[in-house]
Formats: sequence, structure tokens, C-alpha cells
Amino acid sequence: MSATISTTISTFHSHCHALLSPLLCHYLDIGIYLAPSLLLALLIRFLSARHGFFFVFALAGTVCHELAHFCMGLLTAAQPRSLTIVPRRVGQGWELGSVTLRRVRWYNAAPVALAPFLILALPFAVAAWRTPPGWTFQLTDVVLAFLVAPQFLACWPSLIDWKIAVRSWPYIPVLAGLFLLLRQFRPEWLELARLLPA
Repeated sequence: MSATISTTISTFHSHCHALLSPLLCHYLDIGIYLAPSLLLALLIRFLSARHGFFFVFALAGTVCHELAHFCMGLLTAAQPRSLTIVPRRVGQGWELGSVTLRRVRWYNAAPVALAPFLILALPFAVAAWRTPPGWTFQLTDVVLAFLVAPQFLACWPSLIDWKIAVRSWPYIPVLAGLFLLLRQFRPEWLELARLLPA
């Protein structure tokens, strides 16, 4: 099985480099590497809805989710007071963790509430690290898939997070004004942004 996957990946690499740029081939490698983790994340999500035991597999993601809120709270002066990752029943669902903040204001509400989006950097960093030229799946990658999969589930802010983020509505006109100023006086900067690698 492992030999078949390695042969398939090698064949893909030879065709990819013949047709596309090396940078684009590396991005495709990252996508291929993360595909099993994404499928595993969907399986964990499905099974967690059926039985509480499967929350164990989401624990790594919960820790990262709550740490993202906590660390961003520290960086933006939201004064985090407590952090918990002990699951508890709330109505019909579960609350897997929470962070209590003392000073949520308009300027730090969105960064703190939407901080879990930063978690997406972890799976992509792992994939970039594990996919050098000529890479193949190894046993280590199976273990990493179980650690990376929950991060895909944890990166999405909860409904409460979105409600808190709305407190930062003053950012909308500021960002819109900044965009209009750039468009008027430095349109080349907007063109450079399009050239950045995704």
C-alpha cells in the first residue's frame, strides 16, 4: 500500500514538473498532503456529533482554539482572566472550552474573537515542512494527520465569537477608507498584493 502511494506521488511529481512551475507543484503537494487530514477532520466532526467519546480527538484543536483567543487577548489588552478546556454540556450541545476576558472593546473584539483563523497556519506549516521535493507519506505523517485534523475543526470561530467580533464594526469604515486611499494614491501597492503567493 505504501509503495503504491509512493509510486503514485512520484508519477504525479514527474507530470507536475513537466506541466507547471515548481512553486505551483509544491502548493499541490501541500494540498495532497493535507487531504487525509481534511477527511479525518470531517470524520471526527461526524463521530463527535454521535458520541461524546470522540471529543478526545478534537482536544488538540480545542487547546489551540482557546490558546488563540487567550494569546490574542494578551496582545490586544483584552485582559484574559481564565482559560478552560474541560468540555461541559450546554443545552443540546457541548462547550469544549472557553476564555474569559475582562476588557473587550471595539478595537480588540474582532482580533480576539477571530483569532482561531490563525490556527490554519499550523496545518500548512506542517505540510510545508513535510513535503520537500521527492517526499512520500511515512508513518510520522499518519500521526501528524491525527494532530493536524482537529486544527481544521478548531479554526472556525464559534457563534459567540462572531457575536463578539461584531463589536469591532468601526474597523469597517477605517479599512474601507484605507483601501480607497491606496486605490487613489498608491494603486501599484494593490497590484503588488495580487502578486503575493497564496
